[in-house]
Amino acid sequence: MTVHRDEAWWRARAEREAGHNVSVGLLARDPQFAETSLPRTLEQEQTRVAFGKFIELMRRNKGWTIEDLASKADLDIGDVVLIEDDVTVLPEPRAVYQLAKVFEIPQTNLMQVSGLSVPRDPNLRQETVRFAARSQSIEKLSDSEQDALVQFVSVLSRGVVESSGDQSDTEHKNEI
Repeated sequence: MTVHRDEAWWRARAEREAGHNVSVGLLARDPQFAETSLPRTLEQEQTRVAFGKFIELMRRNKGWTIEDLASKADLDIGDVVLIEDDVTVLPEPRAVYQLAKVFEIPQTNLMQVSGLSVPRDPNLRQETVRFAARSQSIEKLSDSEQDALVQFVSVLSRGVVESSGDQSDTEHKNEI
């Protein structure tokens, strides 16, 4: 028995799915994946901080720029920036898969750290949060970072931007 479906039938089916997320394959059926439409918990936020920091440190450890990593992982540069810097954005499963491949990390573990799947190992969340806490930079600010900070503090304090050569900036820099 052959069933023939014409274009009108397919269009009607597609219109019924309008506005809904449709997915196929393993990721659609994996019960370990967290529901992305639900509010994020503190636990998810903590693991996302660690995930972003992990990706950034792995990239820097290899001496790659964000553009280098995006190219090697076949990802959009903006996606890599969001992964490293924005804990509110849940990465796409494809992005996590590509990053796991580039960094030679087991995909299932990286999926858990990214917040895309429920951690199967109870110790993984604890180690993830510990990593995030220990990976925060304690370096001194560079001269340009110090100047930017002084200028921004000036804006916050007085509401005006002063030139970097102004004497009050130098005095204020010594106070910080």
